[in-house]
Amino acid sequence: MSSFDVGALGRSTEEREFKVEAPRAVAYAAATNDTNERHTGGDLAPPVFAIVPVWDAMTAAAGLVTPPQAFEQVVHSEQDMRFFRPIAPGDVLRSKAAPVFVAVRGVGTTVAVRTQTVDAAGAPVNEQFVTLFFRGPFEGDSGGEPAPEHKLTAAIKASAPVAKVTYAFDADQTFRYAEASGDPVPIHLDDAAARAVGLPGIIIHGLCTMAFCGRAVIDSVAGGDPARLARLAVKFSRPVLPGQEITVRIYAAPDGGYGFEALNAEGQAVVKDGRAELHA
Repeated sequence: MSSFDVGALGRSTEEREFKVEAPRAVAYAAATNDTNERHTGGDLAPPVFAIVPVWDAMTAAAGLVTPPQAFEQVVHSEQDMRFFRPIAPGDVLRSKAAPVFVAVRGVGTTVAVRTQTVDAAGAPVNEQFVTLFFRGPFEGDSGGEPAPEHKLTAAIKASAPVAKVTYAFDADQTFRYAEASGDPVPIHLDDAAARAVGLPGIIIHGLCTMAFCGRAVIDSVAGGDPARLARLAVKFSRPVLPGQEITVRIYAAPDGGYGFEALNAEGQAVVKDGRAELHA
């Protein structure tokens, strides 16, 4: 049976360089139906574009603790992005990543990876925690520290939402997102591949859904200014299909941040435990 390796926890990948080109950032905005003028005009990259420069480092870091065959059973469970400043076209970014947590359980194994991105001067641009779930029984020890908490509590949800925004996904959303993001995983592009792993068909990329949630936060509580977004964290809880709608419900938290969730047309949560924080 395949075994996870906690001995590699904390081991960092080599830094990887990424030059941010305006057409790539604009394409990412278009692929996520983002209409913010600072994104469509190429002034800033959309917040969730932050995953693009770190993708290779993140997957390499996960591979330090994960047996190769386990990647056939991987599900993206959670994503937590902390923004020190927006990414802008022209930036030359350097990113590295390290696995920080492994939890081996009977139904599957959870792995968390921390990524760090700096600019050409070495100043921090963003930090991310990527949590992956590998389905099925595996062997190995558990260790490390899980990604930071971002739970949407019942007490916060007991209040009336400060905003509700509904968006629809397009029929070709996954194909546009795959090209713009560089994420060609077959369950988002091949109906037969998706059904082979028990899905009802092609599903929307989780990070595309996260980008829709980020747009709702920016438009509703950040005055339309993407530079104010300091943190965006989500837990993916249910697949979304092309053509479906989601409603993002945003709640004020007592500490000045915001909690949010995204529901499908049946009222089922597709994103849980959303957390957003703003720069002053």
